[in-house]
Amino acid sequence: MSLEIAVKAAAGAPNVLGDCPFSQRALLTLEEKKIPHKIHLIDISNKPQWFLEVNPEGKVPVIKSDDKWVPDSDVIVGILEEKHPEPPLATPTEFASVGSNIFGTFVSFLKSKDSNDGTEQALVAELSALDEHLKAHGPFVAGEKISAVDLSLAPKLYHLVVALDHFKNWTIPESLTNVHNYIKLLFARDSFEKTKAAKEYVIAGWAPKVNA
Repeated sequence: MSLEIAVKAAAGAPNVLGDCPFSQRALLTLEEKKIPHKIHLIDISNKPQWFLEVNPEGKVPVIKSDDKWVPDSDVIVGILEEKHPEPPLATPTEFASVGSNIFGTFVSFLKSKDSNDGTEQALVAELSALDEHLKAHGPFVAGEKISAVDLSLAPKLYHLVVALDHFKNWTIPESLTNVHNYIKLLFARDSFEKTKAAKEYVIAGWAPKVNA
């Protein structure tokens, strides 16, 4: 029996995969583990009745596991690891939080209207810390093999690269060579190509937040 997963559809294009990094993280895990699955694309602005019945909070992603719909990408990744241990993707505990502040600092910088408020510096500091970590342990966060922490970071870094380039004309400093290599490695994977939202949907997804 193939597993079912509900993820965000693109804004204005309900039959196209949308721009939710947490949905992509779950899809990446399914792809890396080669787990057969059926995808339900959910139009967030017009959620289908069946979806709200099985998942009253209406959040994505959710997977159907043992006839129950389970939300939250952290929980989903844990369930997939437990039920489909091969190939193992669990990240060693000491590396599990590497890069965990990047997404928050990226969003603050993206929304910032004041170039002197320190949000850019905060993001560069987080990316520099990731660069140092990769220099010591790379090419992935936990060494030679991709693991859950990379699959969580990949969609967030994709949003960072696309949105900051578009809205701020900003790119990751060239001096952070390990981060650049890491991003290239992640974005080149088949699993990533298959599960990423098109750039225009990422941009459309962030536009209301940037212009708020």
